[in-house]
Amino acid sequence: MTDSYSGDKPMILSETTARLERGLRGELSALAVLDHTTRVLLDAVPADIWCGVVLDPSTLLDTGGQHESGFPESSMRRLFEIEHVEQDDVDNLRALTRRPGKVSLLSRSTHGRLDESKYYREILQPLDLADELRILLRDGRRTWGLLVLCRDAHTRPFSAAELAVAEAVSVPACAALRRSLLLSGVDSGPLPDAPGWVVLDRDLGVRSMSPTAHHWIDQLQERHAPGRAEEAPYLLRALAVQARGEVAGPGAHLRAPTGAGRWISLRAWPVDQGGEPTTVISVGPTDPAELTALVLDVYGLSPRARQIAQHLLLGRSTSEIAQHLGVSAYTVQDHLKQIFDKVGVRSRRELVAELFFRHYLPQLAHPPLSTDGRLLSPEDR
Repeated sequence: MTDSYSGDKPMILSETTARLERGLRGELSALAVLDHTTRVLLDAVPADIWCGVVLDPSTLLDTGGQHESGFPESSMRRLFEIEHVEQDDVDNLRALTRRPGKVSLLSRSTHGRLDESKYYREILQPLDLADELRILLRDGRRTWGLLVLCRDAHTRPFSAAELAVAEAVSVPACAALRRSLLLSGVDSGPLPDAPGWVVLDRDLGVRSMSPTAHHWIDQLQERHAPGRAEEAPYLLRALAVQARGEVAGPGAHLRAPTGAGRWISLRAWPVDQGGEPTTVISVGPTDPAELTALVLDVYGLSPRARQIAQHLLLGRSTSEIAQHLGVSAYTVQDHLKQIFDKVGVRSRRELVAELFFRHYLPQLAHPPLSTDGRLLSPEDR
């Protein structure tokens, strides 16, 4: 691979971010955001292997992604174990979210001692990869996605200027990814309201799958090169690996956005079936109570603003909210102004309409909703 990064650093930064922002305008799916972001980023920061992952901000598990130019299938199980179960490597995703920056380079994190990294020894080195750049798509405490760029041993190292470009790209990319999770639509026909189930065998292959689960899984946003992940999406396998790593407890759980703007909840439990270790995964529409909190998070509201918005959605007045939270009415009004600005509305009525009609929450009695809170089109009423 040739070195395509040259020229003045401020100019490269401004040109890259301007090109990125132009392509991220409007309503895009999560995959479209990742596609455009990586195309622009790779022109300034080339890589030999790369991928983009959508994350559940509550669990940091994969909920989809762009893997067409990513790691080979043979590496994925061990990668998931290191990332989601053992969680003890220097640049583990969970460690990165506790650091102040948005960009991390494995060679820097190990102070040049790459062999001390289990991830390097077991994932990168066998593939002849010399270093890995990770870019968090993070807004405040919430991490919505991750971009991973790797270079092989025959390619020049990542430069400080390239890291600066990567840092700059993370801001508009994160904003666009969050917006993608607010896409709305109206169902054109009835869809299953109940969850389905998937059983994965010891090798993370699909042992059985219900028709309803197949319906939901078909809506997940994950793309691969031909011949990869034909049996089970990576996010299912990542969830199963984490569930198998649990010593005890309720198993593993994540919420994943679909391309149509809905949310799917997946829960996994390890089950021993006649001496064979398997993983059972339920797949179905996200519970409305979970969805409400998640939607408010997507809008970037602070914890206090989110509390006030939830009280407002329950129909409580300013004085009632103030009394419940132990703050003044003026404080509530100040937060309401910030909430309106974040969501892009001008009044309580508009806020309720935006959240309920746009995200299909089932507390609304009219127009009719399905049991999972989806708006039904007129011909289905």
